[in-house]
Amino acid sequence: MSLILIIDDNKGVCSALEILFSLYDLKAVSAHTPDDGLAVLDTKNVSLVIQDMNFSEDTTSGREGVALFGEIRRSFPDLPIILLTAWTHLESAVELVKQGASDYLAKPWDDDKLITTIRNLLELSNAKSELESRNEEQQLQRATLDSYDLCGTVFESSAMLQVLLLATQVADSDLPVLITGPNGSGKEKIAEIIHRNCHRKGAMVSTNAGAMPADLLESELFGSVSGAFTGAKDREGRFSKAHKGSLFLDEIGNLPLQGQVKLLRVLQTGEFEKLGSSETSSVDVRLICATNSNLPEEIIAHRFREDLYYRINVIEIKVPPLNQRPADIMPLVRHFLKGALTLSEQAECALVDYHWPGNVRELENCIQRAKLLNRDGVVSIADLGLVGEGFGKEVGAAGNIGRDINKNDMLVALQNYNGVISRAAKSLGLSRQSFYRRMEIYGLKK
Repeated sequence: MSLILIIDDNKGVCSALEILFSLYDLKAVSAHTPDDGLAVLDTKNVSLVIQDMNFSEDTTSGREGVALFGEIRRSFPDLPIILLTAWTHLESAVELVKQGASDYLAKPWDDDKLITTIRNLLELSNAKSELESRNEEQQLQRATLDSYDLCGTVFESSAMLQVLLLATQVADSDLPVLITGPNGSGKEKIAEIIHRNCHRKGAMVSTNAGAMPADLLESELFGSVSGAFTGAKDREGRFSKAHKGSLFLDEIGNLPLQGQVKLLRVLQTGEFEKLGSSETSSVDVRLICATNSNLPEEIIAHRFREDLYYRINVIEIKVPPLNQRPADIMPLVRHFLKGALTLSEQAECALVDYHWPGNVRELENCIQRAKLLNRDGVVSIADLGLVGEGFGKEVGAAGNIGRDINKNDMLVALQNYNGVISRAAKSLGLSRQSFYRRMEIYGLKK
């Protein structure tokens, strides 16, 4: 529970505030001199301070309050401080607000306003602490990734950070991994990271499970001997090529049922026979599968075997779509541009507003198109070739897709709605998230 420290030489004021706070389940402790107050701060975890401006009966200048504020601020720079003022030292309180005090209230104070102010400050302080703690945790997590080969993965989002942490954590085991996510989101890159950071010395063999013809599936996976079928020659299958390494089966959800049965047997026994041969071969393969299908739904529809699902899904890694990790958009754009071109502000806004139904693959294609069509070294909206449907959730009541919204439009919206982001964003047909990203692009402060 948050603790409020009241520093006031008037014991009646302290008692009144403690009773008031108790009615709202706010815990408080009082000190009657600046030294006592500083002593409490040194021994207790205080969340907010309410301090008077004078502590001597014959003093009304507010200098004592200024000195106390300075002492607290030097030792606790982020601690919220509310000043209790009288009209004789209002100017001093206003000056301290400019220096970082959270608020000032004149005596006698308004109970409702005081409680509202305290709750807002405590909520803001808690949110800031959580954010700082989260940022510190992410920095430690990113440092952890420095010891792994991430295969050139470009990311900034916390969502992708968690994916990479899980991928590197499970990389050195032999357990099967199932990577799920929409097309173009980077599933094959995650499979590569898993293989590159494992102890296995063999190669990673990749194949699209859904693209293999049903009549050739067995020979593709397990190989064949000469004469097994018309035109058949001795050939090595994917499992044999991946011995002591990893086999990556992309689009496993599209594997025909016949192939699922064959695959299940290998996973259970580690053994198989080449097509046309009765000789049993053994392999040591780490299986990594990927799919954009909802396999539990495919099981219900009898298009995917339940026993195979539990064999391949020992560890599942879910790669989120690009529109759920918008912090990755601009780093990826800069990576694909490779410094060859610069972006106009309007083009940058369009890129961060776009919904990216085709994910990272669509983003890369978009930038390659812009590099080809651009003539003056600055990428414009026209060079990107984005279509309105992809602006999805960003389309507002007015039908804006955000392409022509400039810095002045943002400033006017903020002014019209007194800086309330949600209302300003709605007036321009943008989400709050998109509005914040535009503020960053245009250099606007909150």
